[in-house]
Amino acid sequence: MESIAREVRLSGSGGQGLILAGIILAEAAIHDGLNTVQTQSYGPEARGGASKAEVIISSGDIDYPNVAEPEVMLAMTQEACDKYVGTLSNKGILIVDSTFVTEIPDTTATVYSLPITKIAKEELGRTLVANIVALGAVTGLTNVVTHQAIVDAVLARVPKGTEELNEKALSLGYEYANNASREFAKGKMLQAN
Repeated sequence: MESIAREVRLSGSGGQGLILAGIILAEAAIHDGLNTVQTQSYGPEARGGASKAEVIISSGDIDYPNVAEPEVMLAMTQEACDKYVGTLSNKGILIVDSTFVTEIPDTTATVYSLPITKIAKEELGRTLVANIVALGAVTGLTNVVTHQAIVDAVLARVPKGTEELNEKALSLGYEYANNASREFAKGKMLQAN
């Protein structure tokens, strides 16, 4: 059986929790019995500088640890979207936080625009969990890991006493992803007629 590697890039700015989100996604893949590599980079600023976490998930060996052409990309800021969209696979999935990404660059990828930070702020009262909302959206739209694996990984990583908040954030991300996926499918069916 041929192994299939999936490359994911989570991008935005420092302070948005994307490094932690990448670690959680990689740990979820391990919970699913898959091989994974997680890398990260960020600008010299503690907060506000460019930040990205990359995860490769595979059922087989991973020969090269760097993401070259991600199949899935999350952009939590306009700067990140503009900077990295050109590396996204032609048939990839681009998920943007419409709270901060207002212009989608030209791309052949399927684009999902979700108000990730707005959801965290207005529905949970904490922008701090926008990264977990984003993880729910990413995994809900891509099935790159199972739902149970991402729940387990989130609960194992978040600070004690915040489990319920983070589980709700993850569920909201899933819910919005499922709604966006249904709307996209309706649009595709309408275009086909």
